Amino acid sequence: MLNYNPLHCLPSSEELPDSDETPVDNELQDLIPGLLKAILALIWAERRDWFFGVDMGIYYDVKKPAIVPDGFLSLGVERFIDETLRLSYVLWEEQKLPTMVLEVVSQTYRGEYSSKKEFYAESEILYYVVYNPQRRRKAPLEVYKLVNSEYVLQSGNPVWLQEIGLGIGCERGTYQGITREWMYWYDESGKRFFTPEERITEAEQRRQEAENRAQMLAERLKALGIDPNNLS
Repeated sequence: MLNYNPLHCLPSSEELPDSDETPVDNELQDLIPGLLKAILALIWAERRDWFFGVDMGIYYDVKKPAIVPDGFLSLGVERFIDETLRLSYVLWEEQKLPTMVLEVVSQTYRGEYSSKKEFYAESEILYYVVYNPQRRRKAPLEVYKLVNSEYVLQSGNPVWLQEIGLGIGCERGTYQGITREWMYWYDESGKRFFTPEERITEAEQRRQEAENRAQMLAERLKALGIDPNNLS
């Protein structure tokens, strides 16, 4: 009997193009998902069952070009394939749909509220997140959850993503020296997780505080006639 595996007939990630040579529209479409990925790398440092793609192609049909969201999160997949890392995200290899897709709206809409939203719903992506920094009369961040094959807008900021175990929201902060509204991850109580820069700053502050306490203690000992260098 002939052993037939349909996966063997499909192109692999090495055979598919990993870039459509289309430049990112603006910095935010790169920086915002990049920040979310950097925070995840800290809070999920011990986990190996997740992957966050930034401006990476998702191949869902061998006959169609990849879709390229600004960011997406997949759970239950290998974080690292090998040292060459992923060239793209190929569904017939990964066997896992992204759990969340993120689109950052540029000055020109590209179907974020229509065709892309419909496509992701039809593809059964659980969470669809849209961030529009240009919005003034409506909330810039919208988080949709798939319920009965339709996206339902979730309330709140941040929004708790039960299946992911994190909240997502936006607030004003500083990242790479830029002070503006950024997107962040949150814990269940609504507390924001620190960025890599903030963790470094916090560690430096703690070290400085420890040095100050040690200096104050040494001065008190000296005032009592005790040489702190001779303590055993």
